[in-house]
Amino acid sequence: MDFKEIKEFLLNCEDAVILTHKSPDGDTFGSAFALCRVLRNMGKRVNVLCSDGFPERYSFLYEGCEGDNTLIEPKCVIAVDIADVTLMGKNLACYQQEGAVDLCIDHHISNKHYAKKTYVDAQASATALVLYELFKYMEVEIDTQTASCLYTGIATDTGCFKYENTTVKAHIAAAELISMGVPFASINRRMFDLKSQSRIMVEQIATSNIEYYFGGKLSMIVITKELMQNSGAEDSEFDGIASIPISVEGVKMGITVKQRGSHTYKLSVRTTDEIDASQFCKNFGGGGHIRAAGCEISGDLDEVRGKILELAGKYFGV
Repeated sequence: MDFKEIKEFLLNCEDAVILTHKSPDGDTFGSAFALCRVLRNMGKRVNVLCSDGFPERYSFLYEGCEGDNTLIEPKCVIAVDIADVTLMGKNLACYQQEGAVDLCIDHHISNKHYAKKTYVDAQASATALVLYELFKYMEVEIDTQTASCLYTGIATDTGCFKYENTTVKAHIAAAELISMGVPFASINRRMFDLKSQSRIMVEQIATSNIEYYFGGKLSMIVITKELMQNSGAEDSEFDGIASIPISVEGVKMGITVKQRGSHTYKLSVRTTDEIDASQFCKNFGGGGHIRAAGCEISGDLDEVRGKILELAGKYFGV
């Protein structure tokens, strides 16, 4: 599939829902709300859906894309930044059936091609970058709010342009978006610097529970349901701590294990240039990027920890 086909699809799609992944981040939301704004400006009825709701942290992206109650039965379903239907979450289960998604736009090399039509650019730093290039091809207006959504997606998926997936194209796109009036300083402060009191508490909990294995080459943080409930913080506050374990000097692999169900744990894996995080997670049915990936493992905590350490040991010669 190419941009010409996507353009034709979008022009002919009158009523649409845009799906985002569970545990949403700046790329899935930035991409979704940018696309929502472009389609609404074309006269389409569009809603954005997320299994986990819409956290306050990303509220600045929602402007102009509030829910449309007149859209009852969408005629087309679009997924953005979703490599696998399992990443949609339980509240979007109806879209996980075969053939339920009409178009998927993504940048994950691990994309399962579950949609009727799929466009994946694995070289793109973010799905938002793919959409920016698409919008330029379509010659649609990109207003400041839409540009802000796109910039947020690129900035968050590149770790404020410090991850290895940051490309020349990403820098150029960011510069062009800034020229459109994007308040980049306030966005970056909000995404990377600003923390609520509960977020500070969450980080204290995370650092106090960090575990080290294989001579300090692997660090791991385990966040249980009980720990989350006792903290009093929102679950979404725990979603951004995946960068903590890998930030420790000497660590080659950092893993955050977050309990999602009674016997289900979500892994967020971050690695240095010696280990492929996506290949590690692929062993558990997940995937992602070379330096950042995720998966879910079933079992009680001891079983899950054992599975992680057994596989990790192969990477560290144990």
